[in-house]
Amino acid sequence: MKNNYAYFQNKDCEYYPCHKVDGEGFNCLFCFCPLYSMGRECGGNFTYTEDGIKDCSACTIPHSKNGYDYIVKKCPEIIKKIKEEADNGEL
Repeated sequence: MKNNYAYFQNKDCEYYPCHKVDGEGFNCLFCFCPLYSMGRECGGNFTYTEDGIKDCSACTIPHSKNGYDYIVKKCPEIIKKIKEEADNGEL
């Protein structure tokens, strides 16, 4: 497989597969999605619970074939958001 650093699979995980992904190649690399903190700007398929908790259980971006590339392209936005929150004393 090309770009082995972008893919990891753990079939021994008690939660595997945690999301339903079409086709082969379920990627466990981003077990916890780095885009979660982006709120509504993450680009994923999510909802919010009545209590205001972001529910990403319907999102497959981190586990999909192109998920690594998508997340890496979003990294500058994540960094910008963190910097803005730090500058505003929110962290």
